[in-house]
Amino acid sequence: MSIFFVIIGFILLVIGGDFLVKAAISLSFKLEISKMVIGMTVVSFATSLPELLVSLQAALDGSPAIAINNVIGSNIANIGLVLGITAIIGPISVQRDFYKFNWPVMMFFSLILYYFLTNDAVLTQIEGVLLLAGLAIFLFVLIRNARKEEVVIDDIDDALAEIGYGKIFIWLLIGGLALYYGAGFLVDGAKDIAKSMGVSEGVISITMIAIGTSVPELAASVIAAIKGEKAISLGNLIGSNIFNIGSVLGVTAIIKEIPIPLNEPQILSRDIFWMLGFSAILIPLVFIKKKFVLSRLKGGFLFLAYAIFIYLVF
Repeated sequence: MSIFFVIIGFILLVIGGDFLVKAAISLSFKLEISKMVIGMTVVSFATSLPELLVSLQAALDGSPAIAINNVIGSNIANIGLVLGITAIIGPISVQRDFYKFNWPVMMFFSLILYYFLTNDAVLTQIEGVLLLAGLAIFLFVLIRNARKEEVVIDDIDDALAEIGYGKIFIWLLIGGLALYYGAGFLVDGAKDIAKSMGVSEGVISITMIAIGTSVPELAASVIAAIKGEKAISLGNLIGSNIFNIGSVLGVTAIIKEIPIPLNEPQILSRDIFWMLGFSAILIPLVFIKKKFVLSRLKGGFLFLAYAIFIYLVF
């Protein structure tokens, strides 16, 4: 029955996320927000809502290990699983912004999270505020730079501008309810599975839950790669990792502080280092043979590293 709850939870998160993204974009058009700003802020926030609801639900339910490792695991999965598989399907070109801006910011957020957690084994409300403020500064600089370079966002459906307020409200309602109940089912089911398998909640969250919340990104990337389109920009995935730390953990910690459970020492002794490692390895991969391209071989390396990580976790 627990597996059923987890599956239903995943499905509801995907459905809810899709409805909320469409509603958020439509509402942004109504408010006459530029397409570029919508792409860099509204969409990013909306696509982070499944992770946010899962982490928040877990924190409120007294499962801080799930709240923390959902984000740590999602960041690992975004690089090892999503980026790895996408690069295997088709090489990904690396833009200059990646190593000059996006990657350094991601590493900064990752290291700050590491410091906050190892300092006193609690992500406090003040630290949550600092993470959220850091995200706001990142977005401000990102939008300012994009305006200077006249960046155009092409992957937003212009037809959403014609949607009426009534439909937007219905989409928001459906999306919100689906995310709320999906997060509840997923967290409860995952906790039961952890107990029945004799493993910790931290292990389940950094593997099963993290992969589940990364499924939408993986599906979109694989479909685009198979169609021969520009599958996914490295910047988008890096941005997702920044949002996971800044908004998901930031907002969750503001609402309820997240302590590291005494029975989950691997979060600080192992899991956080895997996240830092996957983040750091991207720079040498970008600059070695076939510079500024994540080739199939490099994608295979990332995927293999992720498979080893999953094996070692269990």
